[in-house]
Amino acid sequence: MKMSAILSVNSGSSTIKFALYPLHDRQVDAASMSGIVEGLEPGGQPCIRLDAGDIRQQFVLEDLELDANGDSFAAVLKALRKLIGQHSAGIRIAGVAHRIVHGGARYAESVLIDDDTMTYLRTLNTLAPLHQPHNLDGVLAFQKAYPEVPQIACFDTGFHAQMPVTERTIALPQSLREEGICRYGFHGLSYRYVAGRLRQNSDKADQRVLMAHLGNGASVCAMKEGRSVATTMGFSALDGLMMGTRCGALDPGVILHLLQAGWNAKQLEKTLYKESGLLGVSGISADMRTLRSSGQAQAQAAIDLFTYRVIREAGALTACLNGVDVFAFTGGIGEHDAILREQVGAGLEYLGVRIDRDKNIAARGDEICAIHASDSRVEIWVVPTDEGRIAAMDAFDLLFPG
Repeated sequence: MKMSAILSVNSGSSTIKFALYPLHDRQVDAASMSGIVEGLEPGGQPCIRLDAGDIRQQFVLEDLELDANGDSFAAVLKALRKLIGQHSAGIRIAGVAHRIVHGGARYAESVLIDDDTMTYLRTLNTLAPLHQPHNLDGVLAFQKAYPEVPQIACFDTGFHAQMPVTERTIALPQSLREEGICRYGFHGLSYRYVAGRLRQNSDKADQRVLMAHLGNGASVCAMKEGRSVATTMGFSALDGLMMGTRCGALDPGVILHLLQAGWNAKQLEKTLYKESGLLGVSGISADMRTLRSSGQAQAQAAIDLFTYRVIREAGALTACLNGVDVFAFTGGIGEHDAILREQVGAGLEYLGVRIDRDKNIAARGDEICAIHASDSRVEIWVVPTDEGRIAAMDAFDLLFPG
């Protein structure tokens, strides 16, 4: 009998992240393989980077057999399915779990995907244009690549669905609020994973917790008793912290000013989502690692602003919790940038935050670890996230209830 597994995927504009999670004794085990498909942009060279235990390989996909429509995406997924099969002999894929950024007002829980689901989720494309359209295109592609396998949508907004009404409400007329304009919050799959790992490692995990998901997309979430009570992202994935290419919180008067200056919606979308943030301020790169090594004044200015915004928003969310007992860093920057963690800790010293310098430097983002000093009133953790495993767990619950 073949062992079953869930394939978790996160489809972007030019990449597909994937991981295979075996099912054993009604549990979702750690990923047996993971990887990323890159080069899916027009004119790009598709390749697959695979990590399967001791095997780390890169496969450049040349001479792809395109379908009748010239669809390279479908051809790449055909190659990916073959590659997964070669490295997972004896495993049956029971479901494909998709990270979908926005579930809107309809979906707080993960769901099996059907045509009606897809039609509704397409209406949310403008709320997360960097992610939602590509997430959904990925669903269609995997439906073709795995026509016999159920597809499951797992939503980043779901974790925040039970936030208090005062946190969710935007001060607009009732007619607009009735159309679903409210604060949704994002990075929910990541926060669910971090919350679970904290619960396994800290006696304070159900008290007042701040979780900072810092990467190309960035947000902070305030959690109490395991539930989200406030977060920096709102109606769209544009709000809150400054990010890699996104501006974060912005005075709406700036939008009015630009509209009156003749800008249109497409220009605004491109600037706010793709040309701002670390990239916009530095004029160099959206990648924190590149900025750290730059040595240019504008690179440092972008880093300083990013760090300041994390401290500022963390302070605001602390007020929502009336204090803080645990602070967790996650995401690509949060897990790997020791300098940023140290500076954020220094900015929150008034709360009793004390980071142990040696522990902080030793934290490489490969395993959960505590980095607080012995005299810190607040526990500080670095928690490598695994959004795919949360998606796989939701898929398992839907496919194998009871």
